[in-house]
Amino acid sequence: MPDRGGGPTGPRIRVGRPSRRVRTLLMTLGVLAVLGMVFTMFAGFWTDWLWYRSVNYSSVFTTTLWTKIGLFFVFGLLMALAVGFNIWLAHRMRPPLSAMSMEQQNLDRYRMGIAPYKKWLLLGITALVGLIAGASASSQWRTWLMWVNGVSFGQKDPQFKLDVSFYAFDLPWYRFLLGFGFAATILALIAAALTHYLYGGLRITSPGARATAAATGHLSVLLGVFVALKAVAYWLDRYGLAVKSSDFKATDSWTGLRYVDANAYLPAKTILFCIAVICALLFFATLWRRTWQLPVIGFGLMVLSAILIGGLYPAIVQKFQVQPNEQAKEAPYVEKNLKATREAYGIDDSKVTDYPGTSQTEDKTQLRDDVTDTASIRIMDPNIVSPTFQQLQQIKNYYAFPTNLDVDRYAVDGQEQDTVIGLRELNLDGIPKRNWINDHFRYTHGYGVVAAEGTSVDSGGRPNFIESDLPSKGELPEYEQRVYYGERTTTYSIVGGPQKEIDYSDDSGEKTYSYKGDSGVDLENPVNRAAYAVAFGEPQILYSGAIGEGSRILYNRTPKERVEAIAPWLTIDGDAYPAVVDGRIQWIVDAYTTTNGYPYASRTTLGDTTADSLTATNDQRAVVAQQNQVNYIRNSVKATVDAYSGEVKLYQWDTQDPVLKTWMKAFPDTVQPKTEISSALMAHLRYPQDLFKVQRELLTRYHVKDATTFLSGSEVWEVPDDPTNKTGDAVPPYYLSMKMPDQQEQTFSLTTTFTPNGRDNLSAFMAVNADPGTEDYGKIRVLKLPTSTTAAGPKQVQSQFNSEQNIAESIRLLRGGDSEVEYGNLLAVPLDGGLLYVEPVYVRGGGLKYPLLRKVLVTYGGQTAFEDTLDQALNKIFGGEGTTTEPPPGEDEGTGEEEGTTPPPTSDDPTVQEALNDAQEAFEAGQEALKKNDWEAYGKAQKDLEDALRKAEEAQSAEGGGGAGGGESSPSPDASPSS
Repeated sequence: MPDRGGGPTGPRIRVGRPSRRVRTLLMTLGVLAVLGMVFTMFAGFWTDWLWYRSVNYSSVFTTTLWTKIGLFFVFGLLMALAVGFNIWLAHRMRPPLSAMSMEQQNLDRYRMGIAPYKKWLLLGITALVGLIAGASASSQWRTWLMWVNGVSFGQKDPQFKLDVSFYAFDLPWYRFLLGFGFAATILALIAAALTHYLYGGLRITSPGARATAAATGHLSVLLGVFVALKAVAYWLDRYGLAVKSSDFKATDSWTGLRYVDANAYLPAKTILFCIAVICALLFFATLWRRTWQLPVIGFGLMVLSAILIGGLYPAIVQKFQVQPNEQAKEAPYVEKNLKATREAYGIDDSKVTDYPGTSQTEDKTQLRDDVTDTASIRIMDPNIVSPTFQQLQQIKNYYAFPTNLDVDRYAVDGQEQDTVIGLRELNLDGIPKRNWINDHFRYTHGYGVVAAEGTSVDSGGRPNFIESDLPSKGELPEYEQRVYYGERTTTYSIVGGPQKEIDYSDDSGEKTYSYKGDSGVDLENPVNRAAYAVAFGEPQILYSGAIGEGSRILYNRTPKERVEAIAPWLTIDGDAYPAVVDGRIQWIVDAYTTTNGYPYASRTTLGDTTADSLTATNDQRAVVAQQNQVNYIRNSVKATVDAYSGEVKLYQWDTQDPVLKTWMKAFPDTVQPKTEISSALMAHLRYPQDLFKVQRELLTRYHVKDATTFLSGSEVWEVPDDPTNKTGDAVPPYYLSMKMPDQQEQTFSLTTTFTPNGRDNLSAFMAVNADPGTEDYGKIRVLKLPTSTTAAGPKQVQSQFNSEQNIAESIRLLRGGDSEVEYGNLLAVPLDGGLLYVEPVYVRGGGLKYPLLRKVLVTYGGQTAFEDTLDQALNKIFGGEGTTTEPPPGEDEGTGEEEGTTPPPTSDDPTVQEALNDAQEAFEAGQEALKKNDWEAYGKAQKDLEDALRKAEEAQSAEGGGGAGGGESSPSPDASPSS
């Protein structure tokens, strides 16, 4: 046998065999890696398609996908052709090698190096720029769809007399095309110049001509195209002035033409357009003249003109014509901005009415009954009582309520009233044992609605629940209580398969359930399972025995996620809220259409405008479109998400909105007509908070219609900071059933206050009718106080509460031990020319982990009351029937009682005396409970005191008015000691 281990070939034989195995292994790994990458991309695409198909909105997926693909290929191909053709043309125009200079001969090694690969290099360069351009163009799918489907606004801008749709739909697309043209021309110019240099068409250091005639003609044409595009840019800039934002002392974000724009920039752009056209023609003329002299002169003239005409001249006009008489010069343009801004934000029909700010009625007792008639004052603050709902109605640790509850309207005993409502949603952090099966198979849903009256509490300061317990029961009609879709359901669940779910628990133990809806995506298909295993990075989805026949995966489960995915062209309100509608829990989501192309309308940043003290402290109440600048907004869509099935429905709300009509053309059959909204759903719709916050911010400046006043800035308002906390953020708007002075009856409203710029007194009160069931839904009413008045604003009212000695002492006592005092929403209600302020005060006392309503602060006309109940506080303020009388004896200064207390009357009647003895015992028991911060015992003592006093009053009445009667008012059954 030959010696394969020896000789010079021996080592090569030994190494050769393993190297082949290594190469085979590497090739196999490479193929597997490519296949893995391909399947990963396929998994993302496939799961998206399955999800859209599962929610019956596959047309949204396909329309968006094909639009992106179309833009990618069209513009990618155009860019590749533009660059590739110019490289090919420059190569074709190369001079013969014999004519090349020494400089070019030194580049020969580079030419020789790329010569074998020049076709592949050309394809690689064109493919690369094409891919980049195509990816960039595909992101413009919204711009394309709005341009191709745009409908008329029916309104023309005041300067150019063009329909608003030109600025909202057409101009953005034209600007994209212009930008693409500039990019293609510049890349083609660079590629052509490099090719000409490499092959001798351009010379840098060589003597003689710097460029061949062919190179000169080629590059001059490209430069001519660039200058021609610049001419188009100058022309479009003329129209862009109508939507241009600039700094102006009258407003932080001025949009539209000013005097200098109309009289300097506009003619300058026209002149520069003409110069650019001439300059472009001069560049094209080099095809015949073969000289750069005239094009260079023309280009220099264009640059000089841009500096002098486009920059210096407007500055001179501003300095010497506008500034000496600014108000007169700018007034006509300010009027256009005022009109356009008010129209674009839907505040043009807002009604501003003068309001005295002080009551005209001397006898305040006459106003006591007017309070109830004017407003159903909500003392249950949805932003405070969530922990109370949590402690009293959580039932199990794996349930939770949102940080901020919602306000809705429900009929209680046949009477509609404001209601605080929340869902008992799933809380995975409370699961006893966390693992993959428990997290995704067994604990899958929340259970039931919990709702409480907004205008009352029980004797212990707890909510008066109208729907509670587990399963929930109460005043609401029967409904499907399982909550598979909610604000806290941010992870996926796999339901309907072999693994049973935990439904809820009662005295008999845990109840199990298997999802019966058709929501989600079927996992029986192994391809689907593999795709989701890759997409979610969870391999157990592929092989887990808990997945089988009937298994479905639920994801994208928050209401906002679902609506955003189905309608990516909408801006979603930050606060979705639940409602029981036709036997189902429906999440109601307000959605907006926006544009930043409304001529003359000033822009606003939605993220800044919609932020307040609630969004600052609550991650779930999202801020809308953080950096999204707009100058037109409409609440054009109302969306619902079924909490059980996840079904999403979009309803056309604003039937006149041209932006919505445009999107409905682009995505037909995705938005249902307004007539499809049922009466049961209509009863729970409301005016959205984020739109209201945008409008109130604009109304701080745009409530005036006079240009002179607007320019002076003397009537600028501001939204006050929330005085009930120290975040320094704006006070949130509050939902409240009330009536404004010109209304005949209460309507569900959204309200806010304004203060003068830099001051704390009240300048205006604003309310919008938030009830769609009324004729003037969406009507904005503003009560404007005289500038000479000093009516207290929210911050001053809060300071007044805190500075009164009796109130401060009571608050100090409420904070005794480890108790905490929390101030609720400071509600303002217009009443007889003045403003009535009401603020509930909550206490977290002793071992209690949740707040209970203990006091109510009320102020009106400079008088303040701090009582146990709203009725008592109102009685004290207005001195009407049922004014709180003095508590039983035994109080000293240390208990926080008000001065002037007197012992209860005595009587010879044994029944009366027995009742008074019972009252004394109940009072003493209450004081002992108060010292121990035992609020439950305190509430029981107050109930016993109330019963004893009522018993004494009845006995005295039977006695013929003696004893406690004596011609004076007897203790009110509602009276209870101040804490």
